[in-house]
Amino acid sequence: MKLHKLVFILFLSVFALSASAQTANELKRKKEAIQREIEQLQKNLTKTTSGKKLTLQQINVINAQIRLRQDKIGTINSEIKNLDNQISQNTNTVHTLQGQLGDLKKEYAGMIRFAQRNRNSYDKMMFIFAAKDFNQAYKRIKYLQQFSQYRKKQAGYIENTQQDLNGKIRVLDRTLKEKSDLLKEQERERERLGKDKSQQSAVLNNLSKQERTFKQDIASKKKQQAQIDRAIRAAIQRAIDEARRKAAEEARIAAAKRAAEEKAAAEKARLENKPAPSVTKAPVVKEKTTSEVLTATPESARLSAGFESNRGRLPWPVATGSITETFGRHMVDQAPYTNDGVDITTSSGATVRAVFAGRVLAVQYIQGRGVVIIIHGEYITVYQNLRNVSVSTGSTVDTKQAIGIVANTGDDAILKFQIRRGQATLNPEAWISK
Repeated sequence: MKLHKLVFILFLSVFALSASAQTANELKRKKEAIQREIEQLQKNLTKTTSGKKLTLQQINVINAQIRLRQDKIGTINSEIKNLDNQISQNTNTVHTLQGQLGDLKKEYAGMIRFAQRNRNSYDKMMFIFAAKDFNQAYKRIKYLQQFSQYRKKQAGYIENTQQDLNGKIRVLDRTLKEKSDLLKEQERERERLGKDKSQQSAVLNNLSKQERTFKQDIASKKKQQAQIDRAIRAAIQRAIDEARRKAAEEARIAAAKRAAEEKAAAEKARLENKPAPSVTKAPVVKEKTTSEVLTATPESARLSAGFESNRGRLPWPVATGSITETFGRHMVDQAPYTNDGVDITTSSGATVRAVFAGRVLAVQYIQGRGVVIIIHGEYITVYQNLRNVSVSTGSTVDTKQAIGIVANTGDDAILKFQIRRGQATLNPEAWISK
């Protein structure tokens, strides 16, 4: 029973540690990915701060770097908690093994004392011949054989348990060292976060010195973006109106066909001197919603369902990059503005790719920069600020297919990316892979 208990405890320990190892690997990969983003942003920031002019992108990069640094510290905290669980489990296992080892040694010591009392052949023979009959003598012989075998097994159990104990102690020591290293890394990241926040304060203090130039920069960008947003909404609305027109035309053709069939049936009844068939009242056709219009065909319905089922798992529109401006409302120098998508800072000359299969709804060039709009049923993705475009209106694209090259905005390559459901804007961070 003790052996079974020991095996069961070891099984649970191995299972728990296997799950912890999987979690630890996931946290490590996440931390490494965050660090790569921080390093890329730092390169961009070093490049942009070499100029004297303060830009909105410079502020966004610093804010994104602070946000990523906080995420990394949070990930390290999760790693430490995970190691604490492992340490607790390993400590419990060590105590259990030590207890089991003590019990096994006590049992083995008792067997050794018994063996000492019956150590010579004469004692064993006397023990056998002292039996009252042959059957009892046979059982005593079997007992002595089994006792010898059991003693050897107990010695093996003690040796194996000692090895397991030594192994668990080594794992425990290694885990404690990993925790110590993580605590040091956490402290370094906190220091770097403090420096990032100091840099943020310095940049914001310099803002007042370049206030006029900075405001002009923001006003210009707002004006450009407003023009692009209007063009995007207009292109989407044209697609919705066209789909609605087709739906209305199909309904009109169906109604005309039904009326012609009823007229032919009435004429046939008149020629055959039969009562005219009753005329069915045309059903009241309700105006379809935008969602119904955009998913009217089986293909568009399939694309829409596929897009929706991949929420949180869509690939990024660029292979590497960091979100330096998030979705929604922002305040810059007391002036509010809304970002209908996210700004992704990536490497110069990065390839832009479709996040899902679909059809190119429109390709436009506004102020020398390309905008690609792709429709996926009722969902629409927008890729803005392209240096050149490699697809055309009406063409079909596959997931991760290249559609163009991102353009540089100042010193940085920035892709503005949107996801819409009809005309409604959605937060891309909820849709693309983490």
